[in-house]
Amino acid sequence: MSRKKKNYKYRFQWPDLVILIILSLAALIIILPFVNVIAISLTTQKAYADTPLLLFPKVFTWENYQTLLDDGRIMIGYKTSSLLLIMALPINMMLTTMMAYGLSRKGYPGREFILKFVVFTMLFNGGIVPLYLTVKSYGLIGSLWSVALCEGLNTFYMIIVLNFFQSLPESLIESAKLDGAGEFKIMCSIVLPLSKPALATIFLYYLVDRWNEWYYAMLMVRDTKRTPLQLVLRNIVLESQNLDNIVTESVELFTFSAGIKMGAVVVTVIPVMCVYPFLQKYFTKGIMIGAVK
Repeated sequence: MSRKKKNYKYRFQWPDLVILIILSLAALIIILPFVNVIAISLTTQKAYADTPLLLFPKVFTWENYQTLLDDGRIMIGYKTSSLLLIMALPINMMLTTMMAYGLSRKGYPGREFILKFVVFTMLFNGGIVPLYLTVKSYGLIGSLWSVALCEGLNTFYMIIVLNFFQSLPESLIESAKLDGAGEFKIMCSIVLPLSKPALATIFLYYLVDRWNEWYYAMLMVRDTKRTPLQLVLRNIVLESQNLDNIVTESVELFTFSAGIKMGAVVVTVIPVMCVYPFLQKYFTKGIMIGAVK
């Protein structure tokens, strides 16, 4: 036992200590701003004015979160964003996996041209006016389907899955074809079960993208009862900034605008933080293997 401990201590050299210190500092740089956001959302305006860089609220209060909940728009935003996830994520995953699988199969005529055409869309697009007119021609303006379908497939995410599919042994596909399996059967029964790391990676990417959606919703949906959470957050932040500039002779405003903004940020980020730990073990493996080529 003593010999093993000596060998273990010997392997930990000073370069390892330098790397550990650098990584620890990087972790602090990432964590401290988020801790500061939480502390500001749980304190009062006077405590924040005394110490802007808070790591722990000196005067604890739930007033900022109470103001958000009393507003009512946060719950509308949660409902709309959740509904948008249910509508958009299956479309995103289905289009991405099916197109990646088709382009990963070698020997099909026109494969190289289609792949180059798809990559071309990463650099150039028609613009927002043709997109709006196209959505309007289908009668989807004002519906959440317009937001869900505006970005049905992300080219970069599709390429990650494509590279992962191409890294799978070709012998598996050939064996399945010899047994009489068709392309759809091969994709669903062999390729997709072996591609959990890549699928979990793009699922997390799409989840964050759809949860953070506000631009297309701002253009396509005018109904305030169908406002996504990020657009609600944007409106709250703008209104809080305007409150700082309001001065009247008869009314004094004590609203802590910075605390409301930080509280809105925390309320928005929490759902993604709850999902990420369950996908973390697949995330690193999927992004590394999918990016090799």
